[in-house]
Amino acid sequence: MMTSPDRRLVLLILSALLLWGGIAQAEDLEGRVLRKILPNGLTVLLLERPLSPTVSLYIRYRAGAADDPDGRTGTAHLLEHMLFKGTETIGPLDPAGDAELLERIFQVGGELDRERARGDQADTGKVKDLIARLEDLQSRHRKTFKSNEIDRLYSMNGAVGLNASTGQDVTTYHVSLPMNRIELWARIESDRMIRPVFREFYAERDVVQEERRQRTDTDPGGLLYERFMAAAFISHPYRRPILGWPSDLAFLDPTVLRSFLLHHHAPNNTVIAVVGRIRTDDVIRLIERYFGDIPRQAPLFGHLTEELTQRGERRVRVEFDARPQVMIGWHKPALPHFDDYVFDVIEALLSRGRTSRFYQKLVEETGVAESAAAASSLPGSRYPNLFVFFGTPRDPHTPEALEKAVQAEIAILQKEPVPEKELEKVKNRMRADYIRELASNEGLASKLSYYEAIAGDWRYITGHLKVIDRITPADVQRVARTYLVPENRTVGVLEKKP
Repeated sequence: MMTSPDRRLVLLILSALLLWGGIAQAEDLEGRVLRKILPNGLTVLLLERPLSPTVSLYIRYRAGAADDPDGRTGTAHLLEHMLFKGTETIGPLDPAGDAELLERIFQVGGELDRERARGDQADTGKVKDLIARLEDLQSRHRKTFKSNEIDRLYSMNGAVGLNASTGQDVTTYHVSLPMNRIELWARIESDRMIRPVFREFYAERDVVQEERRQRTDTDPGGLLYERFMAAAFISHPYRRPILGWPSDLAFLDPTVLRSFLLHHHAPNNTVIAVVGRIRTDDVIRLIERYFGDIPRQAPLFGHLTEELTQRGERRVRVEFDARPQVMIGWHKPALPHFDDYVFDVIEALLSRGRTSRFYQKLVEETGVAESAAAASSLPGSRYPNLFVFFGTPRDPHTPEALEKAVQAEIAILQKEPVPEKELEKVKNRMRADYIRELASNEGLASKLSYYEAIAGDWRYITGHLKVIDRITPADVQRVARTYLVPENRTVGVLEKKP
């Protein structure tokens, strides 16, 4: 019978073998990922995994909320929703009626928006009349097309994980399909790049406004996050909410979305990743056939307002009928700056798992926090961003007590080098987590496309672990002393209404 020490030894050996195999697999990616750039600028990444029966497909556009036009926040996110509304060839039952009624809907909807934008000066009778006309047109229009046809096509062909998301940096569409359905994906995705039809536009705009009410206006955590980011960033677009400011979102129109689509969802601003049981030559030919004729677009004027250098601590206080919450953020560089890697280590050291410093000190030992976590790159990764602490004080402790406890842990990081043994343990956990994320087709397609879009080279994945290995206790101490200082700090506190 195997004794406990024997079992631990066996587990250690198995863990080491698994970790070694994972690292070898990650490094092996450099010889297995095929990267091809089409003449129109579309970047395609392909990875064969012959043992897997399915294929994961990611499309990422290098466009997110940070790219929204001024006064039009929420554009990237609403466009993400609208691209599920079908195309000129997907969805119409009566193509002529579909197009004619849609044009009239946009005319009446635009007139209604202009009248409403007059605020107190709006003609209420005219508004009432326009609403009635719009509802009539929308009712007649619904008979000319099949709603949710893209979802239906994917579902009836075995799709798994169909979804889309909009962040500050990128907009993403992804799905996993049986290997013999890749052409269906190519047809749908190329069609909605160039021939989308914004059916149900005003109804969907209402849906997004409701989404904002649920996720921000009536959610204490969402509201604190929004106000915190708006305080931490004064001039950079990262201060904008992804869902948009209410007064912008209420007046977004199809013209703005079409312009955004043309310039930001262009092939030369797009990365496709395909991972699974594929023949790379066949998939390349398929992508060339469906995406190759989509014209590239001249990049928009590329100037982006930079964030002003912080000149002292900023504070924001939000009142809400909910339990207190605390956020603390410090400005830091974005990838591929070396210090960004160091912050990845600091995040893991402070908050990853129950052996992390925040959990051990704030939750277990002192009980000042009910929860305590950190994130190393918010709200995005394309531009200089924030290292952020999130926490909830445990009753009867106050937000001030939690803030003080966090600062005490930061002070230890600045004064005392991290013990080598603790640092190595953190690195091992990071390696294991990183490799685990690359185990599935979907995880690989996600990582490949993300880093190609954000860092400009998917090989950031394989380089990441090598850089992490080089980080020393002195690096952690230097970065903590440089960035985690009061004059670079923003504090957000959500407090219960008196």
